[in-house]
Amino acid sequence: MEKQPSSRFCFLCGRQNPIGLKITWYNDYDKRQVRATVTVPEHFNGYPGVVHGGIVAAILDETAGRAVLLDGGIEDNLMVTMKLEVKYRRPTPTGVPLEAVGWLIRRDERRALVAGELRLPDGTVCAECEALLARPHEEFMRAWEPEKPYWRVYED
Repeated sequence: MEKQPSSRFCFLCGRQNPIGLKITWYNDYDKRQVRATVTVPEHFNGYPGVVHGGIVAAILDETAGRAVLLDGGIEDNLMVTMKLEVKYRRPTPTGVPLEAVGWLIRRDERRALVAGELRLPDGTVCAECEALLARPHEEFMRAWEPEKPYWRVYED
């Protein structure tokens, strides 16, 4: 599988974010999915031993959203979330390696519908999502321009 790019300070993938999760996503072209493994530390819990629901939503949002990158780089595929629906199926434990999987349902030039799941090591789904993405406005793209050199594949 091919590693996807990461950024510097993103809470989820940022390599220089001291409190971030530093997740790495991979393109699984055979299954048309993106995949990542993450172990969420205890300090991101909501209840003891349970990942806070907002952290679960953030992981799903990023994972599902990255599915649009399966067909090329960020230049042509950068989209932002307009709507996110999360279904929490069971408590998501901290300190356990979780698999995050995202895929594309459909897309056109301006929008995409994506989905994702967060799974326990045995494959049990803890939470799932669907998200509607859209191309950002030019103003957003201009503001992101200085960060582009840091959006790349980093060595482990």
